[in-house]
Amino acid sequence: MLGDNLLDVARLADVPLHWRCGQGTCGTCKVRIAGMAAPQRPGRKERNVLQRAGAIGAELAACEEWSEAEPWRLACHLAVEEESWVVRCPDY
Repeated sequence: MLGDNLLDVARLADVPLHWRCGQGTCGTCKVRIAGMAAPQRPGRKERNVLQRAGAIGAELAACEEWSEAEPWRLACHLAVEEESWVVRCPDY
C-alpha cells in the first residue's frame, strides 16, 4: 500500500471518491489532505489542473512549494506515505 496511488487505494477500499480520467487531467479527484508534511511540492501539471478546476488561484498555481495546512490535491497524483493523513472528499 505504501507508494501506491491514493486514487487506486480509495477505489479498492470502496471510498466514494469521484474521478473521471485517473490520469490527472480532469481535476475531479480533488481532495483535501490533513496531516501532510509541509512544504509540499505538487507538480506543474497538478497545479494547472487544480487551477483550471477552480480549486486554487493563480498565485498558488505559480508556487512550486506549498505551505498550506490543507490544500486541495489530486488523489491521482499522491502516493500513499507512512504519515497518517485525513482525506476529505468534496461534496458533489
